[in-house]
Amino acid sequence: MLNVTLLQTSLYWHDPVANRAMLEERVFSLPEPTDLIVLPEMFTTGFTMNASSVAEPMNLTTFRWMKQMAAQTKAVVTGSYVVQEKGNYFNRLVWMQPDGQFDTYDKRHLFRMAGEDTIYTAGTRRIVKEWKGWRICPLICYDLRFPVWSRNQSETSADFEYDLLLYVANWPAPRRNAWNTLLQARAIENLSYVVGVNRVGEDGNNHPYTGDSAVIDFKGDILFRQTDSEIAHQQNLSLDELQTFRNRFPANLDADHFTLLL
Repeated sequence: MLNVTLLQTSLYWHDPVANRAMLEERVFSLPEPTDLIVLPEMFTTGFTMNASSVAEPMNLTTFRWMKQMAAQTKAVVTGSYVVQEKGNYFNRLVWMQPDGQFDTYDKRHLFRMAGEDTIYTAGTRRIVKEWKGWRICPLICYDLRFPVWSRNQSETSADFEYDLLLYVANWPAPRRNAWNTLLQARAIENLSYVVGVNRVGEDGNNHPYTGDSAVIDFKGDILFRQTDSEIAHQQNLSLDELQTFRNRFPANLDADHFTLLL
């Protein structure tokens, strides 16, 4: 079993100190131990294009906070925030393990309708992390709309690259139907669990968010979904059930294979 914690919260606009304090309180109020803590996209600021005023270099305050949180909870902590590196800004997800080992994923698909593509630099690599016997692929918000980037394709059609697909997001209320539909589609087509963690409340640009954070199983069935309210939800996922279904319904053997050109 893998215990995954979804933190769906409102976020203080452009206030990393307040957001870290709020999230820390929620983490340490969890009723039971967990293996993986998932925070929303840009969890220190809300979804902002004012990168120059909120960006942090790597290995500074938020990075060190995530390292401390992972060590104290003995869980992986993951979510994205604004990072400045070598003169560029990134919407960067940090995957922080309890032993201090980490990896990063820079958002590949930048939301041009908000001008994200003019402020931030797109990522060029996807990561899959192994944790507690699971293979986990973390992605960010708008990536959800692009099935090729999310594709569960391994070197051979007989295996899978990941078992759990994560999306951290600031996905606004007017497009909630797309969020809910695409989370289920990604689970079905990839024969994988899918977890989506979104925020609630209203941001500094007056955009409303309804959350709809969810856990979807490999058949596309909704194991959990929460609308509007702030929650810290813990969900157990079964690798045995996933593998049993994959053996019984090996649709991956009939998948079309391709090479992605970046």
